[in-house]
Amino acid sequence: MNNNYHFIDLCRISRKVPNAVAFIGGSEKYPNIRGRVRFYQTLSGVIVLSEITGLPQSDDKCKSPVFAFHIHSGKSCTGNTDDPFSDAGTHYNPSDCLHPYHAGDLPPLFGANGKSFSTFLTDRFTVREILGKTIIIHGRPDDFKTQPSGGAGEKIACGEIHGVKR
Repeated sequence: MNNNYHFIDLCRISRKVPNAVAFIGGSEKYPNIRGRVRFYQTLSGVIVLSEITGLPQSDDKCKSPVFAFHIHSGKSCTGNTDDPFSDAGTHYNPSDCLHPYHAGDLPPLFGANGKSFSTFLTDRFTVREILGKTIIIHGRPDDFKTQPSGGAGEKIACGEIHGVKR
C-alpha cells in the first residue's frame, strides 16, 4: 500500500460528534423536507455529511431530481411570502469570487425517491467560518455558470448552522 495515500475513515468520523450541525426544514410549499447536515473539521478540510428526506420527486426517470446546495451568508431561515428564506441572504462568498467559486458553493444533491445522502470534503471554509450562517436547498440544479447564483431557482429548504457542544 502506498504510504502517501491518506484515506479518510468516514465510518469512524460519522460516529463522532460533529463540530457543527444544521437541521433542515422545508418551506410552506415543501413542508415534508427534513434533514440534517453535519460538519466535521479535519486536518484536510471540512467533511460535510447531509441526510435529507421529503425532497420533490419526478416521474420521469430521465430527469431524476437534482438540487442546488449552498451555504448562504444570512443568519436566519426566515423571510416573507415571496421568499420564505429571504433572510438566509446570498451565497457565502467572503473572497468576492465569481460563481461557482464562492466558498458556499457546494456539490448538488441528487434525489433518490425523495431522499438524498451526500458526503464530501471541502477546503473552501472552516467550520468556525460558517457558524451562524445558513444552508439552503434550491428547487433546481446549479448550472455552475449563471451569475451570481447559478440559476438555482427558489429556496425550498433551509437550516441554520450551529456549533455542537462536546
